[in-house]
Amino acid sequence: MNAQSALETPVLIAGGGPVGMTLALELARLGVACTLIEQSEHTTCYPKMDLTNVRSMELYRRLGLAERLRDVGVPRENPFDILWMTSLSGYELHRFRYPSSAEFAAAARLRNDGNQPCEAPLRVSQVIIEPLLKAAVEAEPLIDARFHVRFERVLDQDRDGVDIEARDLRTDELFRIRAAYVAGCDGGGSRVRESLGIALEGDFAVASAYMIHFRSRESEFLQRWGKTWHSQSAPGTLIHQDDDEIYTLQAWIMPGQDPTTWNPREVLERWAGRTFEYEILLHNPWSAHMVVAERYVAGRVALAGDAAHQFMPTGGYGMNSGVCDAIGLAWMLAALVQGWGGPHLLDAHDAERRPTAYWHRNASRRHLGVRMQIAEIFATAGDLDGHEPEAFARRAAAGARIAAAGNAENESWCVELGFRYDRSPIVASEGAAPDIDPLTYTASTWPGARLPHVFLDEGVSIHDRLGAGFTLVVIDGDVDTLAFEQAAARRRMPFAVLRLQRPDLLAIYARRLLLVRPDQHIAWRGNEPPRDAAGLLAQVCGG
Repeated sequence: MNAQSALETPVLIAGGGPVGMTLALELARLGVACTLIEQSEHTTCYPKMDLTNVRSMELYRRLGLAERLRDVGVPRENPFDILWMTSLSGYELHRFRYPSSAEFAAAARLRNDGNQPCEAPLRVSQVIIEPLLKAAVEAEPLIDARFHVRFERVLDQDRDGVDIEARDLRTDELFRIRAAYVAGCDGGGSRVRESLGIALEGDFAVASAYMIHFRSRESEFLQRWGKTWHSQSAPGTLIHQDDDEIYTLQAWIMPGQDPTTWNPREVLERWAGRTFEYEILLHNPWSAHMVVAERYVAGRVALAGDAAHQFMPTGGYGMNSGVCDAIGLAWMLAALVQGWGGPHLLDAHDAERRPTAYWHRNASRRHLGVRMQIAEIFATAGDLDGHEPEAFARRAAAGARIAAAGNAENESWCVELGFRYDRSPIVASEGAAPDIDPLTYTASTWPGARLPHVFLDEGVSIHDRLGAGFTLVVIDGDVDTLAFEQAAARRRMPFAVLRLQRPDLLAIYARRLLLVRPDQHIAWRGNEPPRDAAGLLAQVCGG
């Protein structure tokens, strides 16, 4: 190891995928320098996900990236429809219809009742997201990005920092990095997690598929029923990646089958029902896991993203949950580096994000159960491709059963928006929390919840009016906030007061005062300032 190559950094981020880059960008937004290391020179070429959900888009909005992402994603006017069919050469059975991003956003502005997100969802592949994030990272002076460096292991920790070993893959040189804190965002095979001896809990290989990523200009065939997000049949799902020429087939691998013997062209053409012109870009078998790390924090090291949790992609909660990990962890690390965070702050990352991972994992498992139910519908429906009257009747019956099974996989808004940090030590609890319906999001300011969104009179999002640090939102009344402001100043924490004078919003926000954290979650609420504002701020900042 070359001692002259040693680096020092406030925060080291291991892993330069979407989660690691989002964490780096949020730290920079909060004024904290970091070093990001990633073993790959280039961003991924694998289409690992195809949805950036409403919560992630809200968070990318505050990073100034939402519209840039929409510009490179599927066009705003294209629908999110999910189609079930016998085959691409056969018959449509049922279509779950969903609005485009543009229609979604217009409806949210019109309703403006607190139950709508600030941003519409976005259809976009991770292949497209990562280069945009990488460009933003490399343009940020507070981020030292090294996309040719691999994390090797944690060497040691003490009360002031962490020593890790890294390898420059261009020179094969080992060198040491000294960081005040380390974030492990290095994927499912996380070296950070393994270095700390942290195990994964749950079920491995719950389902397997054979991925075929391809390009084709035969849209009249591939989009024969119009633009669709997913076209699905019993053997697999076709993802329309850009609604133009890029597609991904996920063909199910049944128990006992050996995908190493499969020919990707045969798999694709058998699924499609006929030959057509295409170019295969990538293909490989893969397995999905339903696992969560047994702990997220070890001293000054924290996990986020796939290093901390892995789900079946039903619902698209993997990367999106990781984005929330990154934003939540970023403000805690910033508070610790800047000196206003207390000694117990990092423990809250585990107390908040691990239960949320189980929330998302359980939702993904429910959605997988519905897919299995629909597979049974296909298996028991009989011949669905015939031309006789009985076949028409069978198709109608199968379509009705699919409609009845539903598509909660793409409708569970409260899974995306409604998770709360009920077990967090840095949230001012009000006792037994109310139940959460994972399907239907209803605006709530219960401590630990995300601040419900509204557009204010001038058409500006309330989220856009929040400060970079903590914000005390005064919904109504001439409230004396001096004690809060003085306590925050003594703590040297970023603190702002947002006065709205909007009594009509009490129907949504339930309290006159809301203390909102940097990650837009509510730390405390009340109708009058607390007796001990300093004590409350100490609690919500980790002691």
